[in-house]
Amino acid sequence: MKTERVVSIIFAASAAYDGLLGAAFLIAPSALYAAFGVTPPNHWGYVQFPAAILIIFGLMFYAVATRPAANRNLIPYGILLKVAYCGVVFTYWFTQGLPDLWKPFAIIDAVSAVLFAWAWVRLRAPEQPRVVG
Repeated sequence: MKTERVVSIIFAASAAYDGLLGAAFLIAPSALYAAFGVTPPNHWGYVQFPAAILIIFGLMFYAVATRPAANRNLIPYGILLKVAYCGVVFTYWFTQGLPDLWKPFAIIDAVSAVLFAWAWVRLRAPEQPRVVG
């Protein structure tokens, strides 16, 4: 399978994942918190704003999925999103404990960060031969 096709599949899956996850936490955060027994914050805006950002990143991942080489420059932002989330969740998970709700997302995001880094490297334009003269 060609690199661009694989990258398209990775980013289409990420677009769906982040878009749907963001939509769920934007539309029904109280139901999700209740279902997993997580104490909610004192204001739902603390959940809904990051949820909206996830939807925005989902749209960006869709742009990469549709034109991987042309939108390669967007991939580092996706890597940073995934690393930021993993950094926070894994730090709390291993030092202070964390509700189980957040753990699967961190594992998925860690895998996504690795796949995004692979895609970014593989989509690099081939070096042009140097003209010496």
